[in-house]
Amino acid sequence: MQILLLSVGFVVLVAISVASVLLVNQAREDNAWVVHTVEVESQLANLLLEVRRAESATRAYLLTSAPQYLAEYQTAAAGIPAALEHLAKITADNPTQVNNGAKLRAAVEKRLAEYALGVERVKNNDVATGVDLLRNATSTDAVEAIARISSDMRAEEDRLFAMRTATADRTQVLASSVTIAGSCMVLALAGFSIVLVRRSSRARDDAEARLRDVNVTLEATVDERTADLREANEEIQRFAYIVSHDLRSPLVNIMGFTSELEELRSDIFKRIATLGRNASLQPTLPDANDAVEPELDEGDKQLSNDFDESLGFIKSSIAKMDRLISAILNLTREGRREFKPERIDVRELIDGIVKTVAHQAAESSTTIKLGALPNLVSDRLALEQIFSNLIDNALKYLKDGVPGEISVAGRTKLGFAIFEVTDNGRGIDPKDHQRIFDLFRRAGTQDKPGQGIGLAHVRALVRRLGGTMSLASELHNGSTFTITLPIKWTGRNRDRES
Repeated sequence: MQILLLSVGFVVLVAISVASVLLVNQAREDNAWVVHTVEVESQLANLLLEVRRAESATRAYLLTSAPQYLAEYQTAAAGIPAALEHLAKITADNPTQVNNGAKLRAAVEKRLAEYALGVERVKNNDVATGVDLLRNATSTDAVEAIARISSDMRAEEDRLFAMRTATADRTQVLASSVTIAGSCMVLALAGFSIVLVRRSSRARDDAEARLRDVNVTLEATVDERTADLREANEEIQRFAYIVSHDLRSPLVNIMGFTSELEELRSDIFKRIATLGRNASLQPTLPDANDAVEPELDEGDKQLSNDFDESLGFIKSSIAKMDRLISAILNLTREGRREFKPERIDVRELIDGIVKTVAHQAAESSTTIKLGALPNLVSDRLALEQIFSNLIDNALKYLKDGVPGEISVAGRTKLGFAIFEVTDNGRGIDPKDHQRIFDLFRRAGTQDKPGQGIGLAHVRALVRRLGGTMSLASELHNGSTFTITLPIKWTGRNRDRES
């Protein structure tokens, strides 16, 4: 509603502004025409005044023959043509006035010719003739024409003045009306906006009050759930420790009895071989010190091979079970370890990791490059485990016959440090990107030793340090692991919940 109201107000303001500009321009134009009419009437009055001045100066010169009157006549007569030209110019927009102006020009020029003739007679000492000429000319057609035409021109300008004044007044009234109406609309919209703002403020205050109540309840609920989660997490760690520890006891027994069974294997098959050779005779026990195993027949030999193979499977499974139990114990111990934030020179830390794998890198013709690496406040051991695992995986899963290239670089953004560990190794199929972070899950060809806990452990450490971890990789095109960690970890980000 508020957006609609603001839109309507904006449209009204734009409409008022446009209308005001147009009406102001129109009023200025209308007033200009009114001024133009006044200018025409003024110029006509000036022209007639100059004609009368010329006539008065001529009469005075005829009566007195004084030079000053002759000079005044010449000045007035010289200005009349320019006045006629200016009058014609400013009335060029009106055909009626153009016609009247042409007639007026002819009458004035005729009258000026009479003045000039009278002056010339006086100069020739024929004053009486000049006086008679002017006396008889007062009722001539030229004088009447000047009076009539000037009267017509004034009437036309008076008509135009009245019309243009009325138009200008209407334009001004319309402009005022638009401004007043627009102002009223703006005031109405402003009033309506105030009402809506007050209503919104009340609604916001009510919402904030409800939110505060919910927050109080939510904080208590979160604290309760956090305590439950922490207790459940500790219980899971204790359970994992107890289970893995208790599993070791039967596993040790199995390993011991398997070893004894393996030791008994030689005696068992020696007896079988001896019994087979002396089946028709009194069986004699072989000498315990006899190290040479008797030759077995085909059936017994197959039984011996099956026995050895079964023992191999049992020992292999026992070793795998032992590694898994050890991994679980390590994870539970790591989960109970308290992280300690400290300032870390990341380049120095990773450079130390690179030195520990230098021999392995040299054997696989791998180069490890370190780019810009921002320093952090974090847990040193956790960072060592994170980068050690990623670099070790990059070295482990290189493409056969291709020199390895591993780079570690970092940058900072909005209070976080972003590290990228990139390699040109086997790469990981996109469908396995999530799988490799699951506990005891591996992807791709399983031709390298491992229990499938490394990346799961790395992601758990990154989360405890308040960060995130992601992967960008394609099969046969290398991988890039991106680690985002807070630059100044306080030890509270996720450690308490982990």
